[in-house]
Amino acid sequence: MDNVFVWLMLFSYFAIPAELQRRVLLYGVLGAIVMRTAMVFGGTWLINQFHWVLYLFGAFLLFTGVKMLFTKEDNETDLSNNKLLGWLRKHLRVVKNLQGEHFVVRRRGILFATPLLLALIAVEISDIIFAVDSIPAIFAVTTDPFIVLTSNIFAIMGLRAMYFLLAGAAERFVLLKYGLALILIFIGIKMLLLDIYHLPIMLALAVIAIILLVSILGSLWLTRSQQAPKQ
Repeated sequence: MDNVFVWLMLFSYFAIPAELQRRVLLYGVLGAIVMRTAMVFGGTWLINQFHWVLYLFGAFLLFTGVKMLFTKEDNETDLSNNKLLGWLRKHLRVVKNLQGEHFVVRRRGILFATPLLLALIAVEISDIIFAVDSIPAIFAVTTDPFIVLTSNIFAIMGLRAMYFLLAGAAERFVLLKYGLALILIFIGIKMLLLDIYHLPIMLALAVIAIILLVSILGSLWLTRSQQAPKQ
């Protein structure tokens, strides 16, 4: 779900229209599948070689969840000062305006990147950042690389459809950040206690589903006035 908010912010900053957002997310999903495949097999190899890596994953998820829970959200994020975008603009020739559906254009024999390409790169980088949390979390459920990989692929493919479904109402999910933080904390603790107490998978999934459902329903209830019909 965090991906949806980041994509909204990126597309708004680059002024990408809806018809071009689909093109960016199509290539973004393909790139994410390749990158996550490499991360899944790399993580599986590490776990098979060094079982204690699971504890590192658990500690990382616990730290990330606590940090997310107590960090104040900055609603005025200014991407014009973003270091990654600044580096890209410094090292790439970038035209100011969109050039239709083109990621690059040729002018006087010289290739120029378009804002659409910058948006695609930002989308790919954001997926890598989120994968650092989500892939270790899946290893808390199973270490079978096939299940971890296929679940990631289906999640990414479904996320693209979910974006267009929820894009218009994303600002209403004000409690989702705290729900996701609690989920990361729960999974982190579960991984740290792996050799002490094995929590049944169905119970763990039920706890995650309840936290997510409560955060979504609570968000919709708190922001119900935004849906009130105008008189």
